[in-house]
Order: sequence, then C-alpha cells, then structure tokens
Amino acid sequence: MKAALLQLSVTDDPAENLPVTLSMLREAAANSAGFILTPEVTNCLSSDRAHQAAVLRHEEDDPTLAALRAEAAERRIWLLIGSLALLTGDADGRFANRSLLIGPDGGIVARYDKIHMFDVNVSEAEQYRESAGYRPGTRAVLAQTPFARVGLSICYDVRFPRLYRRLAQVGAEVLTVPAAFNDTTGAAHWHSLLRARAIENGAYVLAPAQTGIHAAHNGRPRRTYGHSLAVSPWGEVLLDAGTEAGIGYVDLSRAEVEKARARVPSLTHDRDYEGP
Repeated sequence: MKAALLQLSVTDDPAENLPVTLSMLREAAANSAGFILTPEVTNCLSSDRAHQAAVLRHEEDDPTLAALRAEAAERRIWLLIGSLALLTGDADGRFANRSLLIGPDGGIVARYDKIHMFDVNVSEAEQYRESAGYRPGTRAVLAQTPFARVGLSICYDVRFPRLYRRLAQVGAEVLTVPAAFNDTTGAAHWHSLLRARAIENGAYVLAPAQTGIHAAHNGRPRRTYGHSLAVSPWGEVLLDAGTEAGIGYVDLSRAEVEKARARVPSLTHDRDYEGP
C-alpha cells in the first residue's frame, strides 16, 4: 500500500484551510496513494478558546469532515483525518480532539479522541494547558483495514508507550501519530520518540505533522516543528518531510512487520514482576 503523509501549515480559519487540504489530498490520490494521512487539528489550529467556540462545529455539522469524506469516496481511498477540533455537548464547553479513519466509501470506520492532554511548562514564556480547552478521551482504538490493522493516537500520546504496547499486542501493524508538535520539544524529542514506538512494537509509525508559524486572526500565532515522519517496523526513518508544507510518500508492507517481529519477538516476552 502506498501511503501519503500531508504536512500542513493551517491557520485558525477552517474555511481558509479546507481548500489547501483538499488540493493536497487530490494530488496524493493522483500519485496513486491509497492511504492518505493529515495532521492533528487539520481544520483549525488556535490558542484562543473563544475563537474556537465561534468557528468550530459538532462532528455531524463540520464542513471539513463532510468535504474530506466526500473526497475519500470520490477517490476511493482510505483517509486518516489526523484530527479535527470539534464542539461537544459537554457542560463545561470543552472541545474534542478527534482522529477519524475514513473508508473508500466515505464512511467513518473509526473515531479516536486524544487521551493524553498537553499540559506542560516548556519555559516561563511558553506554557500549555490543553485540558483547559479539550476533554481527554478514554478509549484506545484499533481499526481493521484490508492493508493493515491500524492503531490510532494523537501527538502527545507518543510519550506514553503503554498505549502503543497495548495496540500492538492486540494486532496493530501501523501506528498513527498525527501531530501539531511543539517546536522546542520537537527538536529535542520527536525523532527519538517515534523511532522508539516503532522499535518497541515492530510496527510502522506514520506521523503527519503541522509545520511552521500558523497565522492567527485571533490570539497568538503558534509555531510547530514539522518533520512528518514514517518509521519502519525496524526503526528506520523512511520519510522525513523537513519543515516545508507538502506531501511525502512511503510504501507499507505487512511482510516487514512480520519480519521485524520474528527477529525480535518482544511483544510476547512481557513478564509480571514484583515491586517497587
């Protein structure tokens, strides 16, 4: 299966972002990609909660989701919408950060809400409280496709290896990590974390990313790291998209997953232990 990772630099305006995403998706499909992946918050990247409340929509009303589903059906491709920021019915008004796997008929095959919230102090000047705006998910998700069993995750999840271990041990052959990774922590940790998740689990890791400085009509602009990565089940970096928006391609093979797991069958070697 030929996969395409879309590296985007979205703004805080979903209507402005959608035509760019559709254009790249069409280009990837025209280049024979059968599985296309977009980054985290494909529809809107914003730090302004009031602005998000004004421009975001519920899943059933979201124009980005509707357009991408229609495009997947027209092109007969599998599409991972890395995530969409969506309204919820929660009393506290928090949003969902939701990854959606779309089938070639345009149907939603799987939904995953980001479990781990990016609540960190990168520096005195750079602090994030994702949980203030987004509710955390509670359920790990594995999806069956004709080309692989796909385990879903989002961005900060990559720092929690137990999630990926669980997905791999129930059959995941491809682990998706769409991201809008912080520029500072990305430079320090992005490559190492993604390669580790691939090596530990003998699985492909596909991580389409946001990149660059993200224009904001409201609130402060964000900067993200870029470097969309595809990592082989043996831990080799098959694709590094650098920092420019664009499309990267990689070929996926179940045989490579089987070979890596046969060489180091660590998924079957977990042991119980006492302490500390």
